[in-house]
Amino acid sequence: MVTNEFADAALVLVGHGSTLNAESAAPTYQHADELRQRGTFAQVVETFWKQEPYLPGVLRGVFAPRVFVVPLFISEGYFTEEVIPRELGFCGKGEKEFAKVQQRGAQTLHYCGPIGTHDSMTDVLLARAREVVEKHPFPSTPKPADTALFIAGHGTGLNERSREAIERQVELIRAKNLYAEVHAAFMEEEPRIAACWQMAQAKNLVMVPFFVSDGLHSYEDIPVMLGEPEPVVRERLAAGQPTWGNPTEREGKRLWYSASIGNEPKIADVILQRVREVAIRART
Repeated sequence: MVTNEFADAALVLVGHGSTLNAESAAPTYQHADELRQRGTFAQVVETFWKQEPYLPGVLRGVFAPRVFVVPLFISEGYFTEEVIPRELGFCGKGEKEFAKVQQRGAQTLHYCGPIGTHDSMTDVLLARAREVVEKHPFPSTPKPADTALFIAGHGTGLNERSREAIERQVELIRAKNLYAEVHAAFMEEEPRIAACWQMAQAKNLVMVPFFVSDGLHSYEDIPVMLGEPEPVVRERLAAGQPTWGNPTEREGKRLWYSASIGNEPKIADVILQRVREVAIRART
């Protein structure tokens, strides 16, 4: 039974989705199920850009007086500032400016920021980093104070804001003074992921891919960038085996590589924080 501040509200979770990678949608469904079980909202709906149920028609099945739209994306950019607002009718084609609170008949629609830019994602990243070394304590679990932590992202020259969320998290984690070093590393921008071996002074390295879902970037591209032979990675991938052995020693250092952050349970709480922020602003 719904007995809270969002008893009259619907949550719409927006994922990228993929017709080629079934796992792409898994985090969106996972967090939607968790929030349904909590009874936080009157209704929780999933929708995607690249698979069913598609974005354009999703609001036709949402009837709550208040509707909160949360993009399950890492950074602000093309998808969160253009594609999703356009497909949900927050703005017209070619328009980039739009009101994030809109009245449509008896409904009030609220467009929230993406989860990846929220400061509380720090806890999600730290949980992932702890988890991978605790799960693979060989020859022993390294202490954070003896470890270099890398937050890995895509990066792109097409959108200067693509790397901002990662660089912000690097700053927040550095401020905690938990790890000997904290670095950002990118697939398509400097500093490159492949350079982590030279960048780190510590002998122990932990790399967390800052992606919402696991896919070819995290399963194949990054392990190859870290030095695994591409044919070996593809063979392991085809056999359903891990494409990176935790830990792997290379260049006199030992690296643990985690899964992407998308299915970390703490993300459900990040979603709630995004909604509460918008709800508080709407009341002031």
